[in-house]
Amino acid sequence: MDPRLKTALWVQALVRQCDRAARTAVVLRKGDPDSGGVVLVLRARDGLFPLIEARDGQGRAAWLRALGDAPADEAALDAYVARALRRDPDLWVVEIDAPDGNLPFEARLV
Repeated sequence: MDPRLKTALWVQALVRQCDRAARTAVVLRKGDPDSGGVVLVLRARDGLFPLIEARDGQGRAAWLRALGDAPADEAALDAYVARALRRDPDLWVVEIDAPDGNLPFEARLV
């Protein structure tokens, strides 16, 4: 298992990194500060892309498009987050302005 930062610290670093890259990042919901999961919402030109934490085939940390490759609208995103919160009430939700649809940090998408 990979060592892991506390979620609150990771989210704080993400928001700061986005700020330095001139991208807006907003914490829409705070979850458990120590070990809460994270849903990243990329707000791209063509819609919203919610991403969830996952593992790739080798067990390495990665991100997965929660609703597939097509962009989602606000209603679909809200419904997805509501379902995710029923499963994990400790969940964080962070929205990032990403006109190009790319993550503002180095990560694997699976």
